[in-house]
Amino acid sequence: MPRRPGPVRWKRPGRDPGEAAVTGVRRRRLLPYLLILPGGLWLVVFFGVPAIQLGATSLYDPAGSLADGYAMTWSFGNYPDALAGYWPHLGRSFGYAALATALALLLGYPLAYVLALRAGRWQNLLLVCVVAPMFTSFLVRTLAWKAILSDGGALVGLLRDLHVLGPDGRLLASPVAVVTSLTYCYLPFMVLPIYASLQRLDRRLLAAAQDLYAGPSQVLRRVMLPLSMPGVVAGTLLTFIPASGDYISAELLGTPKEYMIGNVIDSAFLVRLDYPQGAALSVLLLGAILAMVVGYVRRAGAEEVG
Repeated sequence: MPRRPGPVRWKRPGRDPGEAAVTGVRRRRLLPYLLILPGGLWLVVFFGVPAIQLGATSLYDPAGSLADGYAMTWSFGNYPDALAGYWPHLGRSFGYAALATALALLLGYPLAYVLALRAGRWQNLLLVCVVAPMFTSFLVRTLAWKAILSDGGALVGLLRDLHVLGPDGRLLASPVAVVTSLTYCYLPFMVLPIYASLQRLDRRLLAAAQDLYAGPSQVLRRVMLPLSMPGVVAGTLLTFIPASGDYISAELLGTPKEYMIGNVIDSAFLVRLDYPQGAALSVLLLGAILAMVVGYVRRAGAEEVG
């Protein structure tokens, strides 16, 4: 007799392996965007929105006041007026910041070299010494320099005895005091990126250069410095940018002759209540810094490749 066919059993459709692979690829592609989402939102809320508001404030009617209110009149003339009135402060800010950055580089590169390649078991202790001043308030550190550079202090007395300063010479209330404070306060921002670059340096390259009869200056110029250039670029940017907008050093250690653009912006917002001018000066400062940073990064990148 013919065999009767059994009941048909329907199998539960399984997941297509190709579809699962596509889903996994999509998830991996979305993962980087999910990781940067919190940081991106932070930048939008606390940088993008205030920057837009600052730009809008810079176009308010300069004839307005805080009591009567400011009207949006698209007064682009606020920018040339602010620049014409305070271009010396803007130039002084960039000059002081550039000098402080150069001094920090001259002091910080040897220190970073010792920390990365020569410190040995003292490395952690020296790193703590570099970072420890940052545990103290910026204001307290600046006031400490006011005591060190005071007319009756030991440093000024020593320089007078050595005839470096005249009998009435002083360091306080001078550009020397302002640049010294800027250099000291932002020195760790120069040391740490260079230290990180030198720490990753392959020491066999230094040994190979010495085996090829390269002197210490050639090793520094042709091997060590090019390989540590990312740290140098990062350190100079981290030093120059905040130093350009600093106003505490000039306020506490200088006179109105040494005031930087940050002092003018502070006065415009908090003393004179001239919001359009303060905002215009802030936008000018931000734009000038961005232009210089972009040019510097491109130039430094081209030199590094070459």
